[in-house]
Amino acid sequence: MGDVGVKEHTLETPRKGRAIKARQRWNMQRNWSLHLMLVPAVLLAIVFQYIPMGGIVIAFQDFKPYLGFTESKWVGWDNFKYLFLYPDVGQVIWNTLVIAFFKIIAGLIAPFLFAILLNEVRLSAFKRVSQTLVYLPHFLSWVILGGILLDILSPQGGMVNKLVVALGGDPIFFLGDGTWFRITLIVSDVWKEFGFGTIVFLASLSGINPALYEAAEVDGANRFKQTLHITIPALMPITIVLMTLSIGNILNAGFDQVFNLYNPLVYDKGDIIDTFVYRLGILNGKMSFATAVGLFKSVVATILIVISYRMAYKLANYRVF
Repeated sequence: MGDVGVKEHTLETPRKGRAIKARQRWNMQRNWSLHLMLVPAVLLAIVFQYIPMGGIVIAFQDFKPYLGFTESKWVGWDNFKYLFLYPDVGQVIWNTLVIAFFKIIAGLIAPFLFAILLNEVRLSAFKRVSQTLVYLPHFLSWVILGGILLDILSPQGGMVNKLVVALGGDPIFFLGDGTWFRITLIVSDVWKEFGFGTIVFLASLSGINPALYEAAEVDGANRFKQTLHITIPALMPITIVLMTLSIGNILNAGFDQVFNLYNPLVYDKGDIIDTFVYRLGILNGKMSFATAVGLFKSVVATILIVISYRMAYKLANYRVF
């Protein structure tokens, strides 16, 4: 009996393989036009994402642009050793972690609460208008928002400081004081992006069975208790997924935002890895050292992304692949 089972399994395996290949060929023949539409995106990814990865070799060289990749001197791990001895690197990494951490936490709490509040609104027109208004800043670049923030937060005549003075306070240099600069980064990032997060939570809320609310109402539960025992538990799986996946971005504190808002006065509290690499590589010409810093960040970020995906699968049964 055992031999028969082995033979059947041996015969069945090639059949499954041929069936899978046949389905793949059929899928390709049927959907060839859809696959063809992917070609431009794939070419763009290859040209702008994968080919430039060859520049990683700069991290192991004393790179000179006029010598190129082939003629520049190889220095091995010297740039990485210098990375851990460079006096500003520790502070830059700390700034990145602090800013990214609070952005992640605040960026989850704000849309979570707003989605719950908006879900309680019964006037559908008001809900649509509110959702559209909070989503609009997501489409604005940090170049535009940076100019707006520079204007309204100016200590000389800025709208916010006029209000502070009117309330009896002293003008605050939001973009020139390190502590206030971090707060400004976090608050402005949440304001720009929480509309997008709200849509994710509202989509999750739309999947709740209305019968649960009806049963709770019959049992005498008011709106607060319904929110506490039905709405919030229903949002927890997607919240866990978003939180765990955000771990992979803990080293991405937002180059566009920081670059458009920071200045030398706040380097000690606002300089992050990406802006540090930009200044070293582009402005100071230390391309090898800047590449080493960027490569170090990418390796750590890759490890964190893998860990976050595993956590999302373990905690919320969410799989990306």
